[in-house]
Amino acid sequence: TGETRMPDGRLIRASVTPRAGTFSVALNAMPDTDITRWGFAVEALPDEYYTGLMERVVDGPQQASWAPGIATAMNLRGQKVDMLVKPTLSLYAPFYVSSRGYSVFANGTWPGVFDFAQTRQDRVLVEFEGPSFQFEVSTASDLATLVRAHAMEAGPPVLPPRWMFEPWRWRDEHTHRATYYDGTPVTGPFNSEIMEDILMMEAFGIPNSVYWIDGRWGPGQMGYADFEIDSRRLPHFAEMIRWLDGMKIKTLLWIAPFFKGKMETDALAKGYGLPGQIRPADGSNYPLVDLTNPAAKAYWQDGVAKLLRLGVAGFKLDRSEENVPQNGSLRVSDGRTLREYRNAYPAMYVKAAYEVAKKHRGNDFIVMPRAGYSGSGPYGVFWGGDIGGTQEGLRASIVGVQRAAVMGYPNWGSDTCGYNQQLMEQEVCGRWLAFSALTPIMEVGPTRNVAFWNAPRAPAYDETLIALWRMYAQLHFSLSDYSYKYAEEAHRTGMPIVRPLFLADATHREAWDNWWTYLYGPDLLVSPVWEKGKRTQEVYLPAGNRWRDAWNPEKTYAGGQTISVSAEVHQLPLFIRVGSSLKPWNLNQMWLDAMTAARQKPDLRRLEASVNAWFEKEGVGKR
Repeated sequence: TGETRMPDGRLIRASVTPRAGTFSVALNAMPDTDITRWGFAVEALPDEYYTGLMERVVDGPQQASWAPGIATAMNLRGQKVDMLVKPTLSLYAPFYVSSRGYSVFANGTWPGVFDFAQTRQDRVLVEFEGPSFQFEVSTASDLATLVRAHAMEAGPPVLPPRWMFEPWRWRDEHTHRATYYDGTPVTGPFNSEIMEDILMMEAFGIPNSVYWIDGRWGPGQMGYADFEIDSRRLPHFAEMIRWLDGMKIKTLLWIAPFFKGKMETDALAKGYGLPGQIRPADGSNYPLVDLTNPAAKAYWQDGVAKLLRLGVAGFKLDRSEENVPQNGSLRVSDGRTLREYRNAYPAMYVKAAYEVAKKHRGNDFIVMPRAGYSGSGPYGVFWGGDIGGTQEGLRASIVGVQRAAVMGYPNWGSDTCGYNQQLMEQEVCGRWLAFSALTPIMEVGPTRNVAFWNAPRAPAYDETLIALWRMYAQLHFSLSDYSYKYAEEAHRTGMPIVRPLFLADATHREAWDNWWTYLYGPDLLVSPVWEKGKRTQEVYLPAGNRWRDAWNPEKTYAGGQTISVSAEVHQLPLFIRVGSSLKPWNLNQMWLDAMTAARQKPDLRRLEASVNAWFEKEGVGKR
C-alpha cells in the first residue's frame, strides 16, 4: 500500500494484492468527491494484439461494425472503446487480453474508456469514472488460462438446458392470416404463421426445438400490455404451447424491462420507474423498472410469472440498453447515480428474469438478453443484436461470437440472415445458415416475417435456402450433445465453446491472422465464408493435431499450416480433429437429400389436418 498527497491536498491511496498470477489494484481518495476519473497506462509493443471488451467490431454507431470495406476484425489495436453499453450490439465486459500474456479487468459498473495505442502508439490508456477504482491485472503462459479465469470470476457462465443447442425458428412479428403462403385456407386453431412454420419444417425434415415469438404478442400500443396474450393474434395460446410441447418444441416470448397497460399506470403511481425518464411519443421503453427497488422488481416479475404459468419456457430480453437515462445527479432506489447504474442495468434485468423463471421451471428455461455487462454471464445466453443482413453483417457476427467467448459469454447466436437490412440475399443467407449451425444458438429468422418458401424476391420459393436450412439444421441438431458437453465445460471451468485459434495455438502468427476460422469445442475446426462470390477458403489448421476434411473424409492434414479448400455455396469448410469421438457426416449426401426434399412442395391442407385432429382429441373443441 502506498499514499501520495495531490496538489489540491487530497490523499490518494493505492494498494496491490497479489494472488495466484493476479494483482488486484485498488485506488482510493480522501476525500472522494468531485473526482472526474481515474486512469493508468500499460506499455504497448509495436506488434501487440488486444481483444475482448465488446462484441462490436468497432466502437461507435453499430452500423460501423458492418460497414462495407471494413478491415478491422478481432484485434482492437488502434481503437478507443467507450465502456458504456450502447444499442443494439450491446454485449460488453471491461476485460481484455493481450498477446503478451496478460489481461486487465476493471471492476464495477462506472463508465470508462480503453485506448489501445490510438492516442499514444506506445501505450494502452485506461480511464474510469467513479469515486474509487479497482482493477485486476493477470498474467499466464497461455491466453486460454486468462479467459477461463475471467469467465469464472465474472460467472461462472450459466449452463442452459440441452434443448437450447437444437435449432430455433422465429419471426419478428406474427399476423394471424386467413390463408397460408400458397393460398391454402387456414382452418387450424392456432396462429397461421406459427402453424405454417411448424408444418413446413416438419415436412421438409428440418429439425426444430424452439419457437420464439417476438414482440407484439399482447394488447396495447406496443403489444405488451399487462403481460396478457392477444387472443386475436395468438388464438388458443395455452393450448398451442401444449401442442408444441407435444412435439418437443419449447415456446419463447419477447419481453422488455418496462411496464405497459394498467401496470404502467400503477407503476408510475407507486414510483417504480427510473428517475429522469420522459415518456416518448410512441411509449417505447417507458417506464423502465427500477430493479434496485425490491417492490418494483417484484411487480415486474409478477407480470413475467403470468407467462410462465401458461407454459412459456424462456424469454428474449430486449431493450435494457435503449433510452436508459444516465443523469449523474439522479439516483435510483439503492442510492447509486443513474450514471453508475447504466452498465449495471442489463445484468440486473437478466438476473430478475432468471430468478422468476427458475422459481417456476427449475432449470428447464433460458433467458436471452441482447445487452450484457459483467454480472450477466451466470444468468443469460445471448444473441448478437440487430445486425445488418449483409455479407459484412455476417462478417461482424463471425467476429462477435469469438469476442463474446473471450469475454466470458460462451452461449451466443446471431439473427441468421440479419435483422437490419433484411435483403434475404440467397448467398448471404446460405452462408449464414452454415455459420449459425456451428455456433451454440442456431436461430433462424426473422427473414422479413416470411420464410424461404415465400421470400419477397425471386425465387420466392427458394429451393436452395430450404435445402441449406434443412442440411445445416440437421448438422446442428446432431451436434447438440457435443455442444452441451462443452457448455458444461464452460460452466465448470470457464473454457468457451467457440474458441479463437489463438487460444489453442498462440505461437503461430497464422492463428491470430486467420480470424474467420475458429474451433467449436476441441474437435471441430470451422471456417465460415462471408464474402459473396468466394468459392475457396484459406484455413489455418492449429498445430499439434491432424485434421480431417468433413467434406472429403479420406483427406487429412497436419496442423500448423494454412491450406486452401473448396467452398461452394453449400459448403462450410469444416474439419474434424483426428482421434476425436465424432463420427464423420456424409455431408455430400446430406446436401443431395436436402435438395430432393426442398423440391417437393408440402400439402398444407393435408398437414393441417393433424393439428385439427390434435385439437379435437385434447377436448378443446373446434375453433
